[in-house]
Amino acid sequence: MTAARPTALVWLRRDLRLTDNPAIELALRSSERLVFAYIHAPDEESPWEPGAASRWWLHHSLASLQKDLETRGQRLIVRQGPSLAALRALIAETGARTVVWNRLYEPATIARDKAVKAALRGDGFTAESCNGALLFEPWTVQTDQGAPYRVFTPFWKRCLKSLADVGEPTPVPDLGPGPPADVASDTLESLGLLPRIPWDAGFRQAWQPGEAGAHALVDVLADSIVARYGETRNRPDLVGTSRLSPHLHFGEIGPRQVVAALAPSGHDAASAAGTEAYIRELGWREFAHHLLFHFPATPSEPLDPKFAGYRWENSPALLKAWQRGRTGYPIVDAGMRELWHTGWMHNREIGRASCRERV
Repeated sequence: MTAARPTALVWLRRDLRLTDNPAIELALRSSERLVFAYIHAPDEESPWEPGAASRWWLHHSLASLQKDLETRGQRLIVRQGPSLAALRALIAETGARTVVWNRLYEPATIARDKAVKAALRGDGFTAESCNGALLFEPWTVQTDQGAPYRVFTPFWKRCLKSLADVGEPTPVPDLGPGPPADVASDTLESLGLLPRIPWDAGFRQAWQPGEAGAHALVDVLADSIVARYGETRNRPDLVGTSRLSPHLHFGEIGPRQVVAALAPSGHDAASAAGTEAYIRELGWREFAHHLLFHFPATPSEPLDPKFAGYRWENSPALLKAWQRGRTGYPIVDAGMRELWHTGWMHNREIGRASCRERV
C-alpha cells in the first residue's frame, strides 16, 4: 500500500540504539513516518560473518530494541536478505521515498552499501548514509602529506585536536507513527540466532545486551572506574575496565556518548587522568577502523611487508590447547577460559593470548 505521510526507511545494522542515532535524525528531517527495518544478511559480510557468540548478542540486542520501539508506539520490521531486495520490497509496501542508514567500514559492507545506494538512487529514491559509529571517520584524519596514518600516536594526536568538535549526543526524538499495520515482520526466532545447545549460561549471567545495558555500564565507568582507570585497567583480577566492547560493536551506544558521559568525571586529577587514559583506548578503536579502511588487506597480510616471512608454527594440538585454556600458562589459560565462558576477556590477557577487544 502507499502511505499518506512522507515515509523514510531507517535501515538498522550495527547501530541498535535510539539515542544519538544520526540516521534517525536525518530521516526525520524529510519524513513524518519512519519505518525501522533490520535485514538479516550475514552472508553479505563474508568472509567475516558473525560467529555464534555475536549471533547470541545480536538476538538479545534486537529484542531490547524491539521493546524500546514499542514503548514509543513504533515497530521493528525484521526481514531476511538479500538487503537490496528486502529494501525494495519494503519501499513498495510502505510508500517510502527515502532510505537512510549509518555507515559500516569493513571492505565487504562498504562494497555492499555502495551498490545498494547506487541502485536505490537509480530507482529514483533518496538514499543517504551517516556516521553513527566513530568519532572520526577514516578519510577525515590524514597526515600533513595527505596520507593515512600507520602509527597510533601521531594519529591520535591529530584526532585530539578535533575531539571538541565531535558534537554533543542527542536525545531520543519523537519517532512519530509506526509503519502501516499491514507491513509484516519476521520474528527474531526465525533468524536462528540463538544456540540450539544451551552453552550460553555464562553469557546470560555476564551481560545485558541492548541500549539500557550499555548505559548502565557507562554509569559504572563514570562513577567508580574512570578515576582509577589508569591503574586498574592493567589488573585482570579487578573490575577495572568498562566492558563496553560489545555494546560499542553493535552500536547500542556511540563513542561520543561515552566521551560526553565522562566529561563530568574530570573534576580532580585522578579522574582527569583516568578519563584521558580511557578516551585514548577509544582512540585505539578509531585507529583500528582507520587501518582497516585504508589498508583492507591487513586482516590477512601484515601492514609492514617485512613481517610476511615471519616464522609460524602450525600445530593443531597446540592451537586446541590454547583455545581451550590448557596451555599450562595460568594467565593465558585464565583469559581463554574467561573468553569461552563470557565471550570477553581482559585487555592484558588479550595481549598474552593474541585476541582482541581493548575497552
